[in-house]
Order: sequence, then C-alpha cells, then structure tokens
Amino acid sequence: MKANPSKNLGFPDPRLAGADGLLAAGGNLESHTLLNAYQSGIFPWFNEDQPILWWSPDPRAVLFTQDIHISRSLRRFIRKTELTLSCDQDFHGVLEGCAQSRAQQKEPGTWITGDMKAAYNRLFENNHAHSVEVWNKNQLVGGLYGVSIGRMFFAESMFSTIDNASKLALVSVCKHLQQAGFTLIDCQVSSPHLLTMGAREISRDEYLQRLERAVAIPTEQTAWVTWPNRLDL
Repeated sequence: MKANPSKNLGFPDPRLAGADGLLAAGGNLESHTLLNAYQSGIFPWFNEDQPILWWSPDPRAVLFTQDIHISRSLRRFIRKTELTLSCDQDFHGVLEGCAQSRAQQKEPGTWITGDMKAAYNRLFENNHAHSVEVWNKNQLVGGLYGVSIGRMFFAESMFSTIDNASKLALVSVCKHLQQAGFTLIDCQVSSPHLLTMGAREISRDEYLQRLERAVAIPTEQTAWVTWPNRLDL
C-alpha cells in the first residue's frame, strides 16, 4: 500500500499491516508525519536504496519501565563504574554512533540514512526527540535516542563502544522515566538483547490500546531536563 506523499500524510489503519508488519511505502519524513505515525502505532524502517517503509508489527516489542532486568553482574558494574550520564547534551553524537554501529552490523533495514538523521534532528530541535549519553570522561561511549509523546517513549536505537554502555543508558531511561510517570517504552521489534533486559512482546491490539492512553496525556518535557549523571540503584 502506498502512503500519500503530500504534506498532510494520512496512514492506513495499522491493523491492515501484512504478516511481516509492513503497512505502507512512500510518503515523507516531515516532523508532523513522523509524530502522526508514532501516535498511530507506526514507525519508519528501511534501507538506503528503498522507499520509506512504514511498519506496525504484530506482536510488538515493548519494555515496561518497571520490568527492566538488571543482572547481578550489571548491577555490580553500575555501582562501580566511573561512566557518567547526560540527557540531550549530544543528540547528534548519539545519532551518529547508532548509524555507524548499524552500518557496521550490515543488518537489513537498519541503516540510519542521511534523510533519517535530518528528520530526527528536526524532532530534537523541537523537543520531540531525546538522547541519553554515556561518557567516559569527555568521550561519548554509548547512548540511545528516541521520540517522546505524552507518557510514551519510542526507543529508536542505541549503541555502545565499550561493554555495558548501552545497557547503562537503557537502565537509566527506565528508572528515570518510571519516576516521571512513563510506564511503557516502545521497542518496535524484539531482539535477544532486549529480551534479556526485560522486554517482551504484546499483541498489536494491546499495544494500540496502551498507546492511545499514553499519548493522550500532555507531553511532559521536564522529565528530560533533570537527568542524574550517575545511576543510583
């Protein structure tokens, strides 16, 4: 199914997605288009040589913030590490780190293209996208980024150049957003790594019901302002 390329992009019902989760192709990556997609349970995911592809898989991978799993070894690491955390201090750096990591993995459908970078930078400039950074002194060694609407965080990607850096970022997001009233993180598609961290799959119908309630709550930007530089377990 083709998505309308006009500025007022309307999406098909996400329940019409195929068995593989593909819903539509085409359209654009304007900020209002992306925000409309996320609020509708849809996200973009495509290769550089493909048109924009829009997905709404069933089941959907999610992480309830209270369910984040911290193994004993990770807990010891967090207590002893000298790594520090920040929020929205280097969105561009996190985006580039994720893009380089995914390109090196050469996984199908996972490259963050130039157009995607520009689109998410626009969302960041308007406080819709956020990043969490992990630092080793002054060097960015890991992080994650995503989109926040209402009380829902849509995690897009994470990267790590040293052991446990991306895990530290994910635990930090879960703990801090839980305190801010966020109960759910959209992880889009399941992976062994996410499952070990506490993610699980729920049906598309359940996801859409939870999504509707979460995005109806006015967006709380203060959740992204006072981010602790260390994680206290």
